[in-house]
Amino acid sequence: MDQIVGLVAGTGYLSGFGNGFETEALPGALPVGRNSPQRCAYGLYAEQISGSPFTAPRASNQRSWLYRIRPTVAHWGTFRPADAGLWRSAPCTEIRVPPAPLRWDPIPVPTTALTFPQGVRTITTAGDANAQAGMATHIYVATRSMENEYFYNADAEMLFVPQQGTVRLRTEFGIIDAGPGEIAVIPRGVKFSAELPGGAVRGYLCENYSSAFTLPERGPIGANCLANPRDFLTPVAAYEDREAPCRLTVKWGGALWETDLDHSPLDVVAWHGNYAPYKYDLRRFSPVGPVLFDHADPSIFTVLTSVSETPGTANIDFVIFPERWMVAENTFRPPWYHMNIMSEFMGLIFGVYDGKTGGGFVPGGFSLHNTMLPHGPDRDAFEAAAKADLKPHKLEGTLAFMFETRFRQSVTAYAYGLDERQADYGTYGRALRKHFDPTRP
Repeated sequence: MDQIVGLVAGTGYLSGFGNGFETEALPGALPVGRNSPQRCAYGLYAEQISGSPFTAPRASNQRSWLYRIRPTVAHWGTFRPADAGLWRSAPCTEIRVPPAPLRWDPIPVPTTALTFPQGVRTITTAGDANAQAGMATHIYVATRSMENEYFYNADAEMLFVPQQGTVRLRTEFGIIDAGPGEIAVIPRGVKFSAELPGGAVRGYLCENYSSAFTLPERGPIGANCLANPRDFLTPVAAYEDREAPCRLTVKWGGALWETDLDHSPLDVVAWHGNYAPYKYDLRRFSPVGPVLFDHADPSIFTVLTSVSETPGTANIDFVIFPERWMVAENTFRPPWYHMNIMSEFMGLIFGVYDGKTGGGFVPGGFSLHNTMLPHGPDRDAFEAAAKADLKPHKLEGTLAFMFETRFRQSVTAYAYGLDERQADYGTYGRALRKHFDPTRP
């Protein structure tokens, strides 16, 4: 008979980014003074999960101790290949794509029954998953909850950016609910099941093959603003003691593998450490910006960063463009025209992005401006901003984001062949009018 114990209704959270947390679903489940006692309380097993090498410096060392009904090795069975569908991993060069900006309308949510793993559609890949460098960008769509189905990603940390509907991530560490305006991060190797409490969902997904996301250094900004550690929430312990046929799917080496279980793997009764899933409300981000003149670099809107071995060059930056005041004088306020050594995947969660006011970039849509390819405001945005009365103005009801990486992003055959790809977007700059007049300084 199925049995679920200690699985509370709703969710609970611990506050702070990268802190050493401890939480237990049963009193006394956490050992005191040692990580792996000879006998754990309640007959539990002790297991450590490490997100960094054992000898990583203390500041970047990530690990948690889990006290669970069965260790992960007991969840192991004979794995068979599983259908990866439209999920791809780097390196993946399926087609040659001309050097041009690309943009897509939203991918419709299908009417067929799809769980989260089945609903992942890869748009771009970059770097090499096996070399633990780079990333992949995806759209996820799902229409049904995972039922007695579990998943973990051995290749990458996963950053969820919901755009439509709320996804409930029932993880080994506890339960996370994330909806539009929030993000959730599932570390590499952490098992979870994705449920849809409100129905079908759509969102953006970033697979981070490299160093774990962390908060960016603030530099001259100082101690405050941007994303504050206290606003990041980590789930409290909640476990399943379920004896029932289940399936575990693992993404490993760029492929999907599955095995059958007779029990739930989400059986962690207590845990402590700093390697755990978390969520963040993007509306808690405290933006800074120019208060006199010039448009600042988008890096001032960095929420999370995955650092590389080259200082100042990110494996991935997760950047948002939230509600904020525009007050700069004698300044072209939208993003300037530029070419960038970093490549930029953008998405729009809701509202209108101030750099693309001419239509075509709508919530659920996305764009790619690859390494050293020119881009900037469309004609409508330029003409309006060049003539605007520069009074203080607040951008409201808008939230866009960007996954920026040092790698060139390769577009999948699926993404390039979509009917939603705007075939004429690559030449949008030709609509810009000539204003040059040598007689008018």
